[in-house]
This record gives sequence, C-alpha cells and structure tokens, in this order.
Amino acid sequence: MANNMGLQLGTTLFSFTNEFHGRQYTFDQLIAKIAEYDLGPGVEIVGFSHIRGYPNVSDEFAAHFRNLLAKHGLVSSCLSMNADILLQPDKPMTTEECVAYHEMQVETAAKLGIPIAKYQFVAGTEVIRRLLPKAERLGIKLGMEIHAPDKVNCPMVLEFREMYAKENSPYLGFVPDFGSTAKTVSPAFIRYFRDLKIPEPLIDLCKQIWVQPDDLGNLHGKISIFSQQARAAGFREVDIAECFILFGLFSRQEPRAWLEIMPQIIHLHGKFYHFDESGSESAIPYEDILPVFIEGGYNGYMSSEWEGHFFCDDDGIEMVKKHHGLCKRILAKHAKPAQVTA
Repeated sequence: MANNMGLQLGTTLFSFTNEFHGRQYTFDQLIAKIAEYDLGPGVEIVGFSHIRGYPNVSDEFAAHFRNLLAKHGLVSSCLSMNADILLQPDKPMTTEECVAYHEMQVETAAKLGIPIAKYQFVAGTEVIRRLLPKAERLGIKLGMEIHAPDKVNCPMVLEFREMYAKENSPYLGFVPDFGSTAKTVSPAFIRYFRDLKIPEPLIDLCKQIWVQPDDLGNLHGKISIFSQQARAAGFREVDIAECFILFGLFSRQEPRAWLEIMPQIIHLHGKFYHFDESGSESAIPYEDILPVFIEGGYNGYMSSEWEGHFFCDDDGIEMVKKHHGLCKRILAKHAKPAQVTA
C-alpha cells in the first residue's frame, strides 16, 4: 500500500452473500457491480466462500482474478482466512496442523496478489508466530480481526499485542470490526426478533443487559447474566437462545480506543446493518468513528461489510451503496483543503 493514502473505501464480497448464494450474480458479475456502482476501489474476498478448491487456488483462477480487477480498475485489499481448528470436532488441529493450514491460505493470498490476510483469533498466538516467517517471505501482512464483544484491551487481544511486541514485525497487525464500537443495539435485530415473535419483555431485558458495563475479563459474561434472568422470568429456551447473537455482534467500546493500536491497524471492517431516516447507521456511530482514523493517520482500506443477510433477504448491493454514501459524506467533511502552489 502506498504511504499517506489515507482511509480508502472498498467492499467485501461477504456483503453480497444473498446475491451470490442465491445465484443472482456470479463472482465475476459481483466484481463488475463493485466497479459499476463505485463501491471500490478495494475488494476483499472470503476464501472458502469465493474460491473453488480453497485453500488451494489454480493458476487459471489466480490469473483470472488479477486480470478481472485490472479490467475494472479495482485493487485487492484483503483475503479473509479461516482457522477451522475443529474441522473434526472430536480431534482439534494440532499446532503444527493449524500452521500448515494457515500457510496454504497465505500462499493463496500471495498467488492472488492480495497484500493482507485477515485471520481469526482462535488460531492462537503460537500459530501466528510460527506463520510469520512465511508471511514475511511472501510479503503478506497478517491481521487479527477484533470483533465484538472483544476490545483493544481485553485479555485475548492483549495476548496478541504482547506477542506482536516481541516479534516486532511490520507484517503483524489488526483488523477492527466496527461492531465493537456500537452505541446501541441495532434496530434491524429488534425487527428480526419481533418477526420471530420473541416476547417484547424479553427483548427489553436483552437491551437492558447490553447497556451494562462490560467485564473485560469475561466479555461473554452478559450472556450468562441474560440467560439467568430470562430463565428466572420463565421465557422459552428457544427465544432466549435467539437473543444471544446481540452480545456477540455489538459491543460498546469508545471509538477513540482504536487510537491505542492505530500504528498496527492494517485493514478495517466497516460493519453495518441498518440506516435511519437521515442516512446514518442506526447503531454504529460512523460520524464519530471515521474521524478517529483520520486523526490517527490511518492509511489503508475499509471494506463495507453488510451482515444483514444473517436475518433478511434485503439487497446487499443497495445496502453497500448507502454505506458508501454515508462514508463519503463523512470523509468529505474532514478532507484537508488542497494545497495551492504558485
């Protein structure tokens, strides 16, 4: 990535899960749509979703992918890898097996010309430490996604930060997911719960517990608190379980907390679900988040990541258009005046 590029927009094909899995568009057509609607220039792909035979990749697909992006004036920004340590539930991968599994994916990123590989924290610090020499040789940056309910200073993230400090490599970084920086529970999920006929008092209980202070030592503790109170109130187990998702997709970290790790942030996941009447994201305060990355001097791409396909059949392309519109308005407000020279 070029120096001083600033915060650049892009899209992950994950946002178009409805369209891709519903066979409305092919892989090539989705890339074309990103260009047609100016939803780039960055393009992120999910290995197991978008590449036949992944984690291996054919020479033909690699050449086709590179040519496809060049044809449409787009840039590869990130490959989303999987840890999959429990492919065999009764036999978890050994450290050596997990390293080899990730090495194949990093090699695929290099073959495709993708500069960043996003990994999942369940891989563990030792696997990523052992993976680092391969990534350095291939010129691939490794980024751990910080996803709700985790925060920049929770114990799990601190473990990776400590390992990063010891390795002191520019090829190790983080990928913030903005669901970690929500201000409220998304109205999209409240609508979803109501469509499922979940009782309104149970929804209210969920919202009440969500706004309580977090315990950094046990960020999943709110699920236990919610479960206990919901069961004591006599709600059905199936309804209680449906509500768990809120505690895993949204957390209340302050936007400025990202400054603590800003030098190590190498990619962004611009998570979003729903827009209010003014065009702002209803639960995730982009008006507060994006200026933090401008202030921090972030240089890289942000992938617009709509996850609404989890619970609805809305048009992912239209949702990403709205997200890009919001982000472009915010970035324009904070753009530095052009320097005029004589």
